[in-house]
Amino acid sequence: MCKLMRIRVKGRSMIAWMGLAMMVSTRLWLAGVVSPTRDRSLADRLLHQVQACSQAMCALLVSTDGWAAYPGSIQRAFREKVKETVGRGRACLQIWSDLCIATVIKRTEKRRVVEVTRRMTLGTLEQATRLLHASHGGSTLNTAFIERLNGTMRERLAALTRKCRHAARRLDALSSGMYLIGSTYNFCWPHQELSKATHMGSACTPAMASGLTDHPWSVYELLSYRVAPAPWVEPKRRGRPPSKPLATPTRAVRPLLRLRKGVLCSTTR
Repeated sequence: MCKLMRIRVKGRSMIAWMGLAMMVSTRLWLAGVVSPTRDRSLADRLLHQVQACSQAMCALLVSTDGWAAYPGSIQRAFREKVKETVGRGRACLQIWSDLCIATVIKRTEKRRVVEVTRRMTLGTLEQATRLLHASHGGSTLNTAFIERLNGTMRERLAALTRKCRHAARRLDALSSGMYLIGSTYNFCWPHQELSKATHMGSACTPAMASGLTDHPWSVYELLSYRVAPAPWVEPKRRGRPPSKPLATPTRAVRPLLRLRKGVLCSTTR
């Protein structure tokens, strides 16, 4: 089960938006995007990162708030090419068959939640309930876990604190701070709920619960860890291949210098 949420960041002479995604069963922070505008591009970039972290064609429940851009971006991210006919022809894109999208909208009055609306945007309620119980995400559709992660981000990143003197000035600094807090949240700090006897029974981080590591990392170990670069992939050549092999380039011959009659040069004798 995956949950999505966005944060409005009030900086100095700017308003930025931060999108976050997490896995409910392990409390793992999956993705984060910072953008100066709240548009479809922000949702597409966020869901592209989430799709890279998930297994292909797996059963997935995505819980979101009432932002209208989320359902379309989720369906564009979680789809695969399927060849329906034999022979030549273009494959069509089909959405994952076990994908469910749940929307939870909260209505507040005087800073208090007075009404919660839950509806299924894609899939059935029976499928969503089964995936919800399998992920230990509660008994009803909710966004409580991602809201708790938003509170952790606001607590540990000074630029997200409301009414402070550390307002963000640049998007790059805000994005770097988001990744630093998210990485330490995943690898360094034991999660209180995961450390209980009902889960692991000892100090456990979201990365340990996900099987990414076997011990809590120190901040020095995290910052000194070297990530291997992605393997090089030869770019795809477009157009028809050449009918004849290309000739081996030869050494360029320097052209002869021809002087007009009566013109002297230092190289001439």
